[in-house]
Amino acid sequence: MAKLIAILNVVAWSGFWAFGYLAISSGPDESGSVVVTILLAALGAAIGLWAWFWLVRHSEETGIAPRRKRAPIIETDDALAD
Repeated sequence: MAKLIAILNVVAWSGFWAFGYLAISSGPDESGSVVVTILLAALGAAIGLWAWFWLVRHSEETGIAPRRKRAPIIETDDALAD
């Protein structure tokens, strides 16, 4: 499953860059196609981000990558401080 998500990640980011370039490089007279390419680029970015975050979480859970160091949560009671 992780390999499939990794392939999806590469394809999605490739679509983002390809359609993003088409949207930026098109002329002002092609407004109809610009909307479609912007939507496809946004879809590629959304799927790419989702796949990236899934892969990061999966690699931390399986031990491939070390877990990130996070600051401990310190609970304080603000009502007692007043």
